[in-house]
Amino acid sequence: MMPRLETVAFDSLIVRLFDRIDEAHMPWVLAAVDSIREALGELALEVVPSYTTVLVQIDIKQLSLPEARARLSQALMGLEPRDGEAGTLHEIPVWYDVSVGPELPLVAERLGTDIDEVIQRHTARDYSVFALGFAPGYGFMGLIEEAMATPRLKTPRQKVAAGSVGIADRQTAIYPAPSPGGWNLLGRTAVKLFDRQREGYTLFRPGDRVRFVAIDREAFMAQGGDTTPQPGVGSSRPNGEGRS
Repeated sequence: MMPRLETVAFDSLIVRLFDRIDEAHMPWVLAAVDSIREALGELALEVVPSYTTVLVQIDIKQLSLPEARARLSQALMGLEPRDGEAGTLHEIPVWYDVSVGPELPLVAERLGTDIDEVIQRHTARDYSVFALGFAPGYGFMGLIEEAMATPRLKTPRQKVAAGSVGIADRQTAIYPAPSPGGWNLLGRTAVKLFDRQREGYTLFRPGDRVRFVAIDREAFMAQGGDTTPQPGVGSSRPNGEGRS
């Protein structure tokens, strides 16, 4: 596998590794990040991994883009995936309830089953954190099982409560702060994903894994969770919007 280098700005390159999303790709993406940082050191101002690519912003005052491209081409030759489990495993307690997860019945209907089965299936696997974006601390995770894939809401909500856990297509995520959003909500967590007192600010890093654990209302409240019902239930027809 030979990564492709693409110029995306006067000071930035994209290292393209794959053309589709797959959890098995994360060890390759993280290995590419290691190789890039080793090759460029402080001359790489930003190294941002994503689903299938790594964005590299170069300090062009000290290194030209052609020189950076040559260094990266050399560094990425013979790239091998990172050994062992990638990242940290985070167990995230979630209160699954229609008051805070209004699309639970919708997903159950799509599966031809009940809400309890939706919860069981959402908590049955670990999810890879592919990328961070949309809002500070927001991690795009996947992949949920194909049968649970549900299109984004046709009409996004104007405000989604902090801690809301949702799915869209084959991805799942947690809203770290109140914000607009069009994902299908299944529940809510009291875990804080973005904290200025935390080193690095965000709980998740690309390559981490997340395991959702179902808890009851009392446990959620004991953890400081907000039980205010989620208003503004939207339509579940797809609208072609971006990743949130």
